[in-house]
Order: sequence, then C-alpha cells, then structure tokens
Amino acid sequence: MRIETPPLVRAETKTKEVIKLAHGSGGKLTRELIENFIKPKFGNRILNRLEDAAVLFLSENLLAFSTDSYVVRPIFFPGGDIGKLAVCGTINDLAVVGALPLGISCSFILEEGFPLETLNKIIDSMQKVASQTGCQVVTGDTKVVEKGAADQIFINTAGIGVIRTKSHLSIEQIQLGDQIIVTGTLGDHAAAIFVARQNLPVTSSLASDCAPLHSLLGSLWNLSGKIRFMRDPTRGGVAATLNEIVKDKEFGIELSEDSLPVKPEVRGICDLMGFDPLNLASEGKAVIVVAPDATEIVLGILQQHPLGKEACVLGRVIEQPKGLVYLKTNLGTKRIIDLPVGDPLPRIC
Repeated sequence: MRIETPPLVRAETKTKEVIKLAHGSGGKLTRELIENFIKPKFGNRILNRLEDAAVLFLSENLLAFSTDSYVVRPIFFPGGDIGKLAVCGTINDLAVVGALPLGISCSFILEEGFPLETLNKIIDSMQKVASQTGCQVVTGDTKVVEKGAADQIFINTAGIGVIRTKSHLSIEQIQLGDQIIVTGTLGDHAAAIFVARQNLPVTSSLASDCAPLHSLLGSLWNLSGKIRFMRDPTRGGVAATLNEIVKDKEFGIELSEDSLPVKPEVRGICDLMGFDPLNLASEGKAVIVVAPDATEIVLGILQQHPLGKEACVLGRVIEQPKGLVYLKTNLGTKRIIDLPVGDPLPRIC
C-alpha cells in the first residue's frame, strides 16, 4: 500500500518592524524614522527644515513656555494614549496661564524592540490633537535605549504660547470671597488608568478625561480682572492644586462635600480602594478662581462648551484658617485637606 503525504507548505511569517538601537544613532535608520514616521505626520515648514532649533516668527508679545514628561502606564487606556496625553498636557499648561499655544517640541525615548506600528499609532494620536488645536509640532528628538532600560516609550514635550489675557493670572491676584470653580468631574483620568492597569472587569463608560482645554479656557481670557488664577489639577488632584494656592498665604479655602462633582464609577473605585477623589488626577479639567460677582457669568460661559457642561462651584476663599484647605462634610464636621502623601497611583501621566 502506498501512502502519499501532502507536500510541505512553508508558512509565511511577517516580521514585525521594531525599534532598533540604530534608530537613535543619528545615521541611516534615524533618517528613515524621521522621513517615514515623523515628517509625514508632523511635517510643516518649520519642522521640515530639521534644524537644531525651531525659529518661530512672533511679533512683540508676552510669551509662556512650559515643558513636561510622560511615562504613563499603560501607554494605551480608555480615552487616550501617551501621545494624546503629552500634547494635551502641554497645551493645557499653556492655556491655564492664558496663553494661546503656537508650537510644541516632541522628544521620544524608545526602548529597543518597540513596535514601529505602535509608534505610528501614537504619532497619529499626537498629530490629531495638534491639528485640532492649530498647534504645530515644530521640533523634536529621538533616543533609543537598550531593551529593559526603559518601559516601551517615554515622551517629553515643551510648548510655547502667546499670552492673550488682558490681566496677569496669578495666585497673588486671589482675594477673600473669591469662588473656586472646577470645569467638571474629578479624578476621571486616574480612575481610568487604575482600571486599565489592573485589567479590572468593569463594565462602564469610564474613560480618561484627557482633552485640550485651550478653547474652553480661551472663552474666559477677555474677562479682565475677574479671572484670578487657573490650574489644571493633574498629579495630586484638586487637593494638591488648592494647597499650592494657600501655601504661606493670609487666607484659606473652604470646600463643601456635597459640591464635589464625582462620577459614580469613580466614587465606587475610591470606596473600594480607599482613594480620595480630591487626590486623583484629571487631565481635561481646570480649577478656576474667580471674583464673586463674575461667578454666574463664568459658569454660564463654561457650561456652553462641551468640556465645561458640568462646571460647578467647588468652594470659596476664606479668611480663616490661614494657609489651610478644609472640607465641610455631609456629617457637619470639618476635615483638613492636606497635600497628598505618597503616590497611590504612580505613572498616571
């Protein structure tokens, strides 16, 4: 009896393109990375010169400059990714001081073996936000480290913007009786990162609030003198922001527990893990200190914008206790809100 065996079929395997150490060498692979991934997405007349510094054409204006680094884990999460977070974070740091973003730099630190396809997705995300805001990526850099020397990808961004407010926004402008407004719910970003990192089987619409705030906050820039101060409550949350405001000052801040805007999903995570929503980071919200006679006007403007629909008054500036933030609880007691100690959720941005 003759047994015929089927012919051997050689399986075709597609090699996934990954980052190599040579991509950071300044040589041929560096050039290919720039030409094939960076310029097609970020390309503009300033970046395309590929000079050591971007030359921006500005008239005589007061400028704002900010820089930040991003090491979030995981690099993709509900509502965003490390690229979107980096661009939004820099734009927001400019917006809260009253600056219209003009250009940002982008530097990647990549781990050897990082998939180029994944890098491309992150660049797409960054360019999407940049194009929506009219803020170009005008300069940057790429470095590659050995496998195991970094966790996939780290990003540094810096941004420059033109001040558009008619009066200087500063903690020094804050006065007794001023109202504390927050543009939406607290802790959405930190809670989304926690769920994604722990791979929890949570069925909900919980997502990071990561978003560029320049258009929301820009609507307030013309309220000369009525907007005292703005800050985006990222690491350390609202608690850190408010404690920075009252440090060494002749006033304090009073909050009311029944005024805290917290989503039920975030509240549930806080109850489960013992987190305080006041300590959790947001990446698409702003804390705004306003003159008392402008409170309703500011709320009305904010609530007309998609990112400010849930804006509300969080508290007020008071004479006593000086240098402290406290919360009036639903039980009728007062709880001191101190700076967060330690970091219950490291690497959230």
